[in-house]
Amino acid sequence: MQPWLAAALVAFVAGLHSSIWGMYKDAPHEGFTWGTFFRSMFFATALGVLIQQVMGLYPADPASFVVFFGVVYVVERAVAEAYKTFFRQQDQAKYTIPMQFAVFGKPVTSRGLRVLLGIGYVGIMVLTLWLVSLLDRSIDGPPPLWLVFLVGSAAGWISAFGGAWKDAPIEGFQIFKFFRSPLMAGGYALLVALLTSNLVHIVMAAEGFVIMTTETYKTFFFPSKPRGKFAGKPVLFPEWLKFRQFFVPAYVLIWLLVIMSWVRAVV
Repeated sequence: MQPWLAAALVAFVAGLHSSIWGMYKDAPHEGFTWGTFFRSMFFATALGVLIQQVMGLYPADPASFVVFFGVVYVVERAVAEAYKTFFRQQDQAKYTIPMQFAVFGKPVTSRGLRVLLGIGYVGIMVLTLWLVSLLDRSIDGPPPLWLVFLVGSAAGWISAFGGAWKDAPIEGFQIFKFFRSPLMAGGYALLVALLTSNLVHIVMAAEGFVIMTTETYKTFFFPSKPRGKFAGKPVLFPEWLKFRQFFVPAYVLIWLLVIMSWVRAVV
């Protein structure tokens, strides 16, 4: 199979996984459309081909499959969340926690200011990866485990600060929630380091799996509890409390595919 085609197929599956948990939590409140559902899949597919061309990374075996899946997952989520937070113009009245960039829970109304802040936020992420790449090139041989954990938690810290900025003014500051992402990212980095020694790939894939894990936990372990952004909001499409269950088997199968690929790669 051609590298770009393998990248596109795996990226499509990563986008499907993201789409399912997004639909599962949002459809009862916002309704369901096939266009919205397929959006992450098509976008992830395009990103997968781009990542294959730019980074030279594609799923050639179980190890590279797992790494590539995680990298695509985090890139698709990072771009989507940055767009919704800083660049998209949308009425925020339907949300308990604003999805657009806010200060102390109050959305910033100036679109120009949000765009400038968004460029800065994306710049921080790019700068972080660039610094990690410099560190990676300075190391001879596989990086030590303590460094893998420390560097692997980098993206988790960005996520922790961003989440606290958005959620804390409404929900209050939660210490466990704040430290969860960086600690999980460091742990996943150790697992990904068994598949590759490239620190950039390790950092990105680890954060991708952090997102997969936290969203799975929040979405499927507490299905009757609305997400923070819809807390206290009515369920406007109750039929989707039932229909959304039909997508769960595909979601579980994708998880099993990733886990079994990792096991096969390391055993």
